[in-house]
Amino acid sequence: MQFLKILFWCLLAFVAAIFTIGNWTNVPIHLWGGLIADVNLPLLLLLTFLAGLLPTMLYYSTIRWRLRNRLSTTERAINDLRSTMSSPAPALVPDAAPEPVPVDVAAPMPAPPPPPGVLL
Repeated sequence: MQFLKILFWCLLAFVAAIFTIGNWTNVPIHLWGGLIADVNLPLLLLLTFLAGLLPTMLYYSTIRWRLRNRLSTTERAINDLRSTMSSPAPALVPDAAPEPVPVDVAAPMPAPPPPPGVLL
């Protein structure tokens, strides 16, 4: 696999070198105040590529950093909860069992009171 990575980068460098040799021309760039800058086309393309790549990489790395921090905070909270759950709770022994309350099944249930504001 390492061989394929090296081969890919060598192929990419070869294509970039061929492109650079084939397009080695000066491009005039009109600046403020009537200034004109002559820049080589490959250099200009490299600068525009980096101008688009660097802000995107900074944004991506910021997102990854924030997500990594959130994940570590959540993992820390989970570990804290696991440590409190794994410690044995004190056993509660009731003094005496409560006596059951007898229920009369044959007695009718009273009717619920009417809602407020309703006249009967």
